[in-house]
Amino acid sequence: MFDKKNKHYIIGTNSPMKRKIIYFFRQKNLELIECDTEVERAVSTLLPTNDRNRKQQLVIITHPVSNQLFIIRSSLSSYDIQPNTNYADQSMIDIYLADHWFDLLNRNKEIDESQAEILQALKRMIDHYVEHPPKEVYVKENITPYLQCSDQIAVVGLGYVGLPVALGFAKKYNVTGIDVDLEKLALLQCNHDPSGQFSSDQLAAAHISYTDKGTALQTCRYIIVAVPTPITWNDEPDLTFIESASRLIGKHLAKDTTIIYESTVYPGTTEDICVPILEKESGLRSGIDFFVGYSPERINPGDDKHTFETNNKVVAGQTKHVCNRIYDLYASILDASVYKASSIKVAEAAKIVENTQRDINIAYMNELSIIFGKLGIETSEVIKAAKTKWNFNPYTPGLVGGHCIGIDPYYLIYQSKQHGYHPTFLSNARTVNEGMPDYIVQSLLQIVVKHKFNLKDLNVILLGITFKENITDTRNSKSLAILDQLLALEFHIQVCDPLADPVVFKNNYDMDLLPLNQLTPADVIIFSVPHALFHTLDFSKLTNKGSIMMDIKGVLPASVANQGIYWKL
Repeated sequence: MFDKKNKHYIIGTNSPMKRKIIYFFRQKNLELIECDTEVERAVSTLLPTNDRNRKQQLVIITHPVSNQLFIIRSSLSSYDIQPNTNYADQSMIDIYLADHWFDLLNRNKEIDESQAEILQALKRMIDHYVEHPPKEVYVKENITPYLQCSDQIAVVGLGYVGLPVALGFAKKYNVTGIDVDLEKLALLQCNHDPSGQFSSDQLAAAHISYTDKGTALQTCRYIIVAVPTPITWNDEPDLTFIESASRLIGKHLAKDTTIIYESTVYPGTTEDICVPILEKESGLRSGIDFFVGYSPERINPGDDKHTFETNNKVVAGQTKHVCNRIYDLYASILDASVYKASSIKVAEAAKIVENTQRDINIAYMNELSIIFGKLGIETSEVIKAAKTKWNFNPYTPGLVGGHCIGIDPYYLIYQSKQHGYHPTFLSNARTVNEGMPDYIVQSLLQIVVKHKFNLKDLNVILLGITFKENITDTRNSKSLAILDQLLALEFHIQVCDPLADPVVFKNNYDMDLLPLNQLTPADVIIFSVPHALFHTLDFSKLTNKGSIMMDIKGVLPASVANQGIYWKL
C-alpha cells in the first residue's frame, strides 16, 4: 500500500497530528503530497460534525493506485460513522477502506486513548505496510467498519464450543480451525462432525480450513481460544489446555493480532496466566504489539433454540478500544445483542456466576426431592404449586454432569480459597449434586428390598449415558456414575444410548451398547437421559409384570408410570 513507487496524498487542517504523519512519511522516504482545496472540500462533505456543528479534524491519506482511503482521527471527540449513512457528494470521490487502517476511525463512544497512543499505532502500521506490502488489496465500497470479510480468524479448539464459533464466523469471514486432535481434524475435513451438532451440508458450506499447525496463526487478525478447562482429580482447575494453547499462539503471534479467550476460567486467568505466556513465547508486549480480550462461551449443546448466533454475548478487552474492537467483531455476525463488560475479570466472573447459579438452583431442587421423598410428597407437584407465585423461579431436580455446570463452580471455589475464604454454600451445592447417583441407587435398592426382588438375578436397563439429552458427549456423565454402582452390585445390566460412541463405551466398560431392538424385558428400567428419540419408545415391551420404572427427570406420561412401580426425583 505505502511504498516508494506511489505517491500519497494527505488532506486536512494543519493540525499537530497532520504534521507528525508527514514527518513519519518523510522518515520512510515516501512521497506525500498535500491535496488541493477542491479535493479537500469534496472529502470534507463526508465528515461528521461535532456538537458545535464544526467539522471534526481528520487527516485523510489516499492511495492513488488502489483508490483506498485511510482516515485517522486527530481529536479525542467521540463520533460514529455508520455503514448505511447517506453522505452528501459521495459520488465526487470513490471511497474504499483498508482493513487495518479504519480501526483508527471506528471508535464507538469515547475511549481512553491519548494522541501519543494513536500516533504510535499509526507508526506501527506504516512500518508494517512499508516493509510487508500485502499481495492483494482488499477494497469495500462505502464507508464501513474496519472489519473486512477478508479478515482471517482462527479458532483454537474445535469441540462443542469452538466448532459452533468457527461456523458462525465462517458465514462472513475466512476461518481457520486449529485442533491438536488429528482424528477429529480428519473427520471435519470430510465434513463430518464428531460431536453430532452439525450436518455434513453445514460443514461443507462453511469452507473452514482445518489444521493442527500453529503457523496458520501468523496471518490471522483475530484468534479465538475455545479449549476445554476441566478439573483435576482433586477438583481444582486444570489449565493445561488453555496454557498449551497460549504457548502455541505465542510462538506464532503476529503484531496487531487480537486474542479472545472464550474458555471458562476463574477471574484473573486471562491477564495473570495467559498474557504472560503470550508475551514470553512471542517476545511481544500485550496492549502495545498485540491485544487480549475475553468473551465467555454460552454454547448449550443439544439446544437448537439458544445457538451461538442467537445467544446474547458478553465481551471485554484490556482497554476500551480493545473492547470496542471485539464488540464490533461479534456484533458483525450475531443476531443477538452484545454487552460490553467493564473488565476482563468481570466477564470471567460473570461466566462462572451463570453456571454456578444453575448448579445451586438444581442442588436446591435435588435436596428438596430427597426431603419430599421421605415425606411422601411429589416434588413436581410442589413445584407446580410454588411457581404460581410471581417471583418463584422454577427449576427441576436432576443429574448435574458434563463439562460446564458440574465443573465451573470448582473454579470459583478454588479462587475463593486462594484468597482466604472457603465458600461453604457453593461447596455444599456441589456435594448435593455429586451425591445424586448414590441417592438414586440407594433408592433403587430400597424399592427392590421392599418389593422382594431377587438381587442376584436382577435385570436392569439403563437408558441414556450422555451427560444430558440429545447430545453425544459422555464427559462427567452422572448416568455413568450410576452405571458404575450398578456394576459394583453385579446386576445384569443392559445399556442403551443410540447417541453415545459405542467404541469408546466398549473400551471403557468392556461391554456393548445395545440398540433398542436388542433390549430384552427387565425388572428395572432407569430412564436416565430422556433423548428425543426415546419419546416414542414402547416401554411395555421392555418391562415385566411389576417392573420398577425409575424416571429420573419425571418426563414419562402417566400411561407409562401406571404400568408398574414408578419412581422419580
